[in-house]
Amino acid sequence: MNEHAPIDHAKLAESMPLEDINVSDPKLYQQDVWMHYFDRLRREAPVHYCKDSPIGPFWSISKYKDIVSVEVNHKAFSSSSTFGGITLRDRTGDLELPMFIAMDQPKHDEQRKIVQPIVSPANLAKFEGLIRSRIQNTLDSLPRGEAFDWVDKVSIELTGQMLATLFDFPFEQRRKLTYWSDVATTDLNNPDRLINSEEEREQVFGECLGAFMQLWNQRVNAKELGGDLISMLVSGEATRNMNPREYLGNVILLIVGGNDTTRNSMTGSVWFFNQNPDQYAKLRANPALLESAVPEIIRYQTPLAYMRRTALADTEVGGKMIKKGDKLAMWYISGNRDGDAIENPDQFIIDRERPRQHLSFGFGIHRCVGNRLGELQLKILWEEILKRDMKIEVLAPPKRVYSSFVHGYQEMMVKIAP
Repeated sequence: MNEHAPIDHAKLAESMPLEDINVSDPKLYQQDVWMHYFDRLRREAPVHYCKDSPIGPFWSISKYKDIVSVEVNHKAFSSSSTFGGITLRDRTGDLELPMFIAMDQPKHDEQRKIVQPIVSPANLAKFEGLIRSRIQNTLDSLPRGEAFDWVDKVSIELTGQMLATLFDFPFEQRRKLTYWSDVATTDLNNPDRLINSEEEREQVFGECLGAFMQLWNQRVNAKELGGDLISMLVSGEATRNMNPREYLGNVILLIVGGNDTTRNSMTGSVWFFNQNPDQYAKLRANPALLESAVPEIIRYQTPLAYMRRTALADTEVGGKMIKKGDKLAMWYISGNRDGDAIENPDQFIIDRERPRQHLSFGFGIHRCVGNRLGELQLKILWEEILKRDMKIEVLAPPKRVYSSFVHGYQEMMVKIAP
C-alpha cells in the first residue's frame, strides 16, 4: 500500500468508529475535508462526545436547531472566560482573557452596549464613502497580468485599514493589528506557527496592551472624545474602570472580530466565484443580486467555525445529557450545511430565497456586533470589482489556515486579466 497516497476523507469519515471522530483537529480545516465528518455527525450523532483529544473531552453540536437552542440558553451554557472562554483550548488562571463575548449576563450586555454605536446605521452611512474610496484605490493599484497574493494585497490590506479607522490607531502601523490578531488565534501545534509558546503569546499581548494603553491615555486626557472604539470604552460607564487585562481582552476581541471574519470572506468570495462560474455569470448579469450574494458568501465561508460554551448545570441537548462542567462546541460551520434548515446547503447559490438564514454571526445575545459592517465591506468590494469588470483568476487552490476556530486563508495566488 502506498503510504503517501492521499487519504480519502469521504470514505474515512464513514468507516471510522463514531467515537474516534475529532472535529477539533485543525488539519481537517487546513485540508478542507471537514465537511465529510460533519455530514456523518449530523446524521448519526448530532450531539457527539469526543472523549479523547489534545484539548480534552468535548461535545460537538452539529445541527442548526440544536446550536440555536444552546445559544439562547445562556442560563445553562456559559461563555465566561472564568470557565475557559469561547474556544475549546482552555485559557484559565494567568492566561484568562476576559472580554465581553466571554462574559455572561448582565456584564456582557453592559459592555457590549458601549461599543454597539460604532456600527449604528448612521455610523455605517458615514463609513461608506471612506470604505469605497479605499477599495477603489486598492483595486486600482493591483498588478494586471501577473500573479499576486489576494490575501495579502486585498483582504488583509482592506481589513487592516478599516480596523485602524475603528480604533483611530496610527494608520501607518495598521499591519500590527493584523499581526496581533494572527498571534491571538495561532495554534501552537501549527508547523507554521507565529509563536512557540503561551509565554511568547503573552509577550506579544504585552506589546499590544502597551500600544493600546497609550491610546487609552491619549483619549482620557483629550478635551473632546471622538467616535472611535477606544473613546467609547474610555467614556462608557461599564468599561471606563476595566483592569488592564480586561481592556486587553476586549481589544483582542474587537481586533479578531473585525479582522479575521471580513478578511476571510473577502478571499472566500473570489474562490467561490472561481469555483462556480455560473453564479458569477448570474451576478454580472444582475449586480442587484449582491444583496443576497453577500450573506451567501458569509454562510458558505463561515469565518469562525465554532464557539464554545461550558455547561453550568446538567442539561439535555438533542437527547443527550451534558454534565455540569463539560465543554461543548456549537459548530456553526456544520449548522450552515444542515439540509434540515437550509435547502441544498452544500451548493453556493447567490440568489437564495432566505440567504440570511445562517449561523456565521452566531445567534442570540452574542450575535456578532459588527455583522452589518462586514457585509458592507464585502458588498462594496464586489460592486467595485463588477464596475471594473475585473476577471480574477485563482491560479491554485488557496492555502488554508491551520485552525479549527478561524476558518480562513493564508494565501491565494491570483491573476487579473489585463
